[in-house]
Amino acid sequence: MVNLAAGFEAVNGLVKILVVYSSHTGNTKRLAELIAQGAGEEPGTEVVVKPASETSLGDLGECDVLIAGSPVYFGTMAADLKALFDKSVQVRGQLADKIGAAFATSGHPCGGKETTILSILEAMLIHQMIVIGDPLESGGHYGIGILGTEVGEQRDMALAFGRRVAAVARKLK
Repeated sequence: MVNLAAGFEAVNGLVKILVVYSSHTGNTKRLAELIAQGAGEEPGTEVVVKPASETSLGDLGECDVLIAGSPVYFGTMAADLKALFDKSVQVRGQLADKIGAAFATSGHPCGGKETTILSILEAMLIHQMIVIGDPLESGGHYGIGILGTEVGEQRDMALAFGRRVAAVARKLK
Protein backbone atom coordinates (compact mmCIF):
# COMPACT_ATOMS: atom_id res chain seq x y z
CA MET A 1 0.00 0.00 0.00
CA VAL A 2 1.60 3.30 -1.11
CA ASN A 3 0.46 6.56 0.41
CA LEU A 4 1.73 9.81 -1.06
CA ALA A 5 2.41 12.57 1.50
CA ALA A 6 0.25 11.27 4.34
CA GLY A 7 1.04 9.64 7.66
CA PHE A 8 1.10 6.02 8.74
CA GLU A 9 -2.04 4.19 9.79
CA ALA A 10 -2.08 2.54 13.21
CA VAL A 11 -1.88 -1.08 11.98
CA ASN A 12 0.20 -3.61 13.88
CA GLY A 13 2.50 -6.01 12.07
CA LEU A 14 3.09 -3.86 9.00
CA VAL A 15 6.57 -2.77 8.01
CA LYS A 16 6.28 1.01 7.79
CA ILE A 17 8.47 2.40 5.02
CA LEU A 18 9.08 6.12 4.65
CA VAL A 19 10.46 7.30 1.31
CA VAL A 20 11.80 10.83 1.70
CA TYR A 21 13.15 12.84 -1.21
CA SER A 22 14.35 16.22 -2.35
CA SER A 23 13.40 17.14 -5.90
CA HIS A 24 13.50 20.41 -7.77
CA THR A 25 12.87 19.22 -11.34
CA GLY A 26 10.64 16.24 -10.55
CA ASN A 27 13.15 13.54 -11.52
CA THR A 28 14.00 12.49 -7.97
CA LYS A 29 10.32 12.59 -7.01
CA ARG A 30 9.52 10.20 -9.88
CA LEU A 31 12.30 7.87 -8.74
CA ALA A 32 11.01 8.02 -5.14
CA GLU A 33 7.53 7.06 -6.32
CA LEU A 34 8.86 4.09 -8.32
CA ILE A 35 10.94 2.87 -5.37
CA ALA A 36 7.85 3.23 -3.15
CA GLN A 37 5.79 1.26 -5.67
CA GLY A 38 8.33 -1.57 -5.58
CA ALA A 39 8.43 -1.53 -1.77
CA GLY A 40 4.64 -1.57 -1.65
CA GLU A 41 4.59 -4.78 -3.69
CA GLU A 42 6.09 -6.65 -0.74
CA PRO A 43 3.26 -8.11 1.38
CA GLY A 44 2.89 -6.62 4.84
CA THR A 45 4.28 -3.19 4.01
CA GLU A 46 2.86 0.29 4.24
CA VAL A 47 4.71 2.97 2.30
CA VAL A 48 4.52 6.73 2.74
CA VAL A 49 6.24 9.10 0.29
CA LYS A 50 7.09 12.65 1.38
CA PRO A 51 9.31 15.53 0.32
CA ALA A 52 12.08 16.17 2.85
CA SER A 53 10.70 19.65 3.51
CA GLU A 54 7.37 18.14 4.68
CA THR A 55 8.85 15.30 6.74
CA SER A 56 8.65 15.66 10.50
CA LEU A 57 10.70 14.14 13.27
CA GLY A 58 7.57 12.21 14.18
CA ASP A 59 7.56 10.66 10.70
CA LEU A 60 11.12 9.46 11.28
CA GLY A 61 10.18 8.00 14.65
CA GLU A 62 7.15 6.13 13.29
CA CYS A 63 8.83 4.39 10.35
CA ASP A 64 10.64 1.06 10.42
CA VAL A 65 12.50 1.84 7.18
CA LEU A 66 13.83 5.13 5.84
CA ILE A 67 14.68 5.33 2.15
CA ALA A 68 16.07 8.78 1.36
CA GLY A 69 16.97 10.32 -1.97
CA SER A 70 18.32 13.48 -3.46
CA PRO A 71 19.51 15.02 -6.66
CA VAL A 72 23.25 15.61 -6.73
CA TYR A 73 24.37 18.99 -5.38
CA PHE A 74 28.14 19.37 -5.54
CA GLY A 75 28.50 15.64 -4.91
CA THR A 76 26.31 15.57 -1.81
CA MET A 77 22.65 15.63 -0.80
CA ALA A 78 20.44 18.67 -1.36
CA ALA A 79 20.04 21.24 1.41
CA ASP A 80 16.48 20.32 2.40
CA LEU A 81 17.36 16.65 2.90
CA LYS A 82 20.52 17.66 4.80
CA ALA A 83 18.38 19.95 6.99
CA LEU A 84 16.15 16.98 7.85
CA PHE A 85 19.17 14.90 8.84
CA ASP A 86 20.57 17.84 10.84
CA LYS A 87 17.25 18.13 12.68
CA SER A 88 17.12 14.35 13.20
CA VAL A 89 19.84 14.62 15.85
CA GLN A 90 16.95 15.41 18.21
CA VAL A 91 15.57 11.87 17.71
CA ARG A 92 18.86 10.06 17.22
CA GLY A 93 18.12 7.14 19.52
CA GLN A 94 14.80 6.51 17.78
CA LEU A 95 16.52 5.69 14.48
CA ALA A 96 18.96 3.08 15.81
CA ASP A 97 18.50 -0.37 14.27
CA LYS A 98 16.02 0.83 11.66
CA ILE A 99 16.64 0.00 8.02
CA GLY A 100 18.05 2.73 5.79
CA ALA A 101 18.66 2.97 2.05
CA ALA A 102 19.53 5.76 -0.36
CA PHE A 103 19.07 6.88 -3.96
CA ALA A 104 20.17 9.78 -6.14
CA THR A 105 19.63 11.37 -9.52
CA SER A 106 21.86 13.67 -11.51
CA GLY A 107 21.83 15.62 -14.73
CA HIS A 108 25.09 14.08 -15.94
CA PRO A 109 25.98 10.39 -16.42
CA CYS A 110 28.85 10.57 -13.89
CA GLY A 111 27.51 13.50 -11.93
CA GLY A 112 28.33 12.44 -8.38
CA LYS A 113 25.49 10.02 -7.68
CA GLU A 114 27.66 7.64 -5.63
CA THR A 115 29.06 10.39 -3.43
CA THR A 116 25.56 11.75 -2.89
CA ILE A 117 24.29 8.30 -1.91
CA LEU A 118 27.25 7.86 0.43
CA SER A 119 26.54 11.22 2.10
CA ILE A 120 23.01 10.00 2.87
CA LEU A 121 24.27 6.62 4.09
CA GLU A 122 26.81 8.35 6.34
CA ALA A 123 23.98 10.23 8.06
CA MET A 124 22.09 6.94 8.49
CA LEU A 125 25.15 5.20 9.92
CA ILE A 126 25.62 8.02 12.44
CA HIS A 127 22.10 7.13 13.62
CA GLN A 128 23.18 3.46 13.91
CA MET A 129 20.80 2.44 11.16
CA ILE A 130 21.22 -0.79 9.19
CA VAL A 131 21.87 0.17 5.56
CA ILE A 132 20.82 -1.84 2.53
CA GLY A 133 22.44 -1.56 -0.90
CA ASP A 134 20.72 -2.10 -4.19
CA PRO A 135 20.35 -5.41 -6.03
CA LEU A 136 23.48 -6.40 -7.93
CA GLU A 137 21.65 -6.48 -11.24
CA SER A 138 21.37 -2.70 -11.21
CA GLY A 139 25.09 -2.29 -10.58
CA GLY A 140 25.03 0.61 -8.13
CA HIS A 141 26.12 -1.24 -4.97
CA TYR A 142 25.51 1.58 -2.45
CA GLY A 143 22.01 2.52 -3.54
CA ILE A 144 20.29 3.31 -6.79
CA GLY A 145 21.64 6.18 -8.88
CA ILE A 146 19.96 7.22 -12.11
CA LEU A 147 20.51 9.90 -14.69
CA GLY A 148 17.50 12.15 -14.16
CA THR A 149 16.30 11.99 -17.74
CA GLU A 150 16.31 8.17 -17.62
CA VAL A 151 14.15 7.62 -14.52
CA GLY A 152 11.31 6.16 -16.59
CA GLU A 153 13.66 3.96 -18.59
CA GLN A 154 15.18 2.55 -15.39
CA ARG A 155 11.77 1.67 -13.92
CA ASP A 156 12.65 -2.00 -13.34
CA MET A 157 15.78 -1.07 -11.38
CA ALA A 158 13.80 1.30 -9.16
CA LEU A 159 11.08 -1.27 -8.50
CA ALA A 160 13.67 -3.96 -7.71
CA PHE A 161 15.43 -1.63 -5.28
CA GLY A 162 12.19 -0.90 -3.43
CA ARG A 163 11.27 -4.60 -3.33
CA ARG A 164 14.72 -5.55 -2.01
CA VAL A 165 14.68 -3.03 0.82
CA ALA A 166 11.13 -4.02 1.80
CA ALA A 167 11.93 -7.74 1.66
CA VAL A 168 14.99 -7.37 3.89
CA ALA A 169 12.98 -5.23 6.32
CA ARG A 170 10.24 -7.88 6.49
CA LYS A 171 12.83 -10.57 7.24
CA LEU A 172 14.34 -8.50 10.04
CA LYS A 173 11.00 -7.54 11.56
